[in-house]
Amino acid sequence: MRLAVDGLFQSALAPLAVALLAFSLPGIVFWPYFTGLVLLAVGLPFLIKNEVPQAYGLDKIMPFGRLFYAMPMAVFGTEHFVFTPAVADMVPRWIPGHLFWVYFAGIALIAAALSIMMKKYSQLAATLLGVMLFLFVVLISVPRIVANPTDRFAWAVGLRDLAFSGGAFAFAGTQANVPPTSGLLSLVNLGRFFVAIPVLVFGVEHFLHPDFAPGVPLNKLTPAYIPARLLWAYLAGAVLIPAGACIILNKKARLAATSLGLMILLLVLIIYVPILVANPSSIGSGLNYFVDTLAFAGAALLLADAMPREDQPHV
Repeated sequence: MRLAVDGLFQSALAPLAVALLAFSLPGIVFWPYFTGLVLLAVGLPFLIKNEVPQAYGLDKIMPFGRLFYAMPMAVFGTEHFVFTPAVADMVPRWIPGHLFWVYFAGIALIAAALSIMMKKYSQLAATLLGVMLFLFVVLISVPRIVANPTDRFAWAVGLRDLAFSGGAFAFAGTQANVPPTSGLLSLVNLGRFFVAIPVLVFGVEHFLHPDFAPGVPLNKLTPAYIPARLLWAYLAGAVLIPAGACIILNKKARLAATSLGLMILLLVLIIYVPILVANPSSIGSGLNYFVDTLAFAGAALLLADAMPREDQPHV
C-alpha cells in the first residue's frame, strides 16, 4: 500500500516538476508554487512515516486529506501577497482597510495550512479557518448571487468556499484530546452539511453542463485534449449526487465521503494535472483550478475521517 501511495504521488507530481523545469516562471507565479511544494515536502514524509502505517485498508488514504486540503490553503494565502490588488478588489467596498484584510487573510491561510498539516494548535486553527471561509461566502459570494441570481459561476464559487469551510469544521471536530462533546459533534455535523449541499448542487451541474471541467464546476471548459471528457463529467455527477445524499442523510456517510474524495482526486489526476502542465505560468488558467479541485478532495476526506465507522454510533 505504501508503494502504491508513493506511486500515486509520483504520477501526479512528475508532470508538475517537468513543467517547473521547462518553463521560466515569473516571480509572481513562482511563489504560490513554492509555498505549495514546501507544504508537500514537509507534509508528505510526515504522513508516510507517522500516520499511514497506523491505518488499515481504505483508511490509509485519510491522512492525505490534510495534505490535499492544506497545500491549496497555503497557495491561496500566498496569492494574497503576490496578487494583492486583484484580491483587494474582492473585499466589499464598505469594509475599510482593504489591504490590511488581504494581508491578514493571507497570513491566516498559510498559518492554518501549517497548523492543520502538522496538527499543532490544529483545532483552533481549523475552527477559525472555517469561520473565515464562511465569512467569505457571506460577505463576498452572497452579495454577488443576490445581485445576479442567474450567475451559476457565482453560485459555484460560494458553494466551493462553503465546502472548504465544512472541511475545516469537520477536521476541527476531531482534534480534541477528550471524548467528543456535543460542541465537537456540532462542528462535525456543520461540516457535514456544508460539504454535502455543494456536492449535491455540483453533481446536478455535471449533468446540466457536462462541457465544463468537473469537480468544482467553474467557468473552465474541459480541454479537447482530455480523453472522454464528457464521460468524466457524467461519471463525476453519478458519484456526487448519491454521495451528497448519503452524507446529508448520514447513511453510510463515511463511505460516501471517502468515495467522493477519491472521485475528486481522480479528476485532479486525469483532468487538472494536464491543465496545470498546459498552463504552468497562468495562475488563473492553471494552478488555481488544480488547487481548487485538490482542496475539494481534501475537504471530502477530512469529512470522511470525522465520520464514525459503520460499526460505531452515528453523530
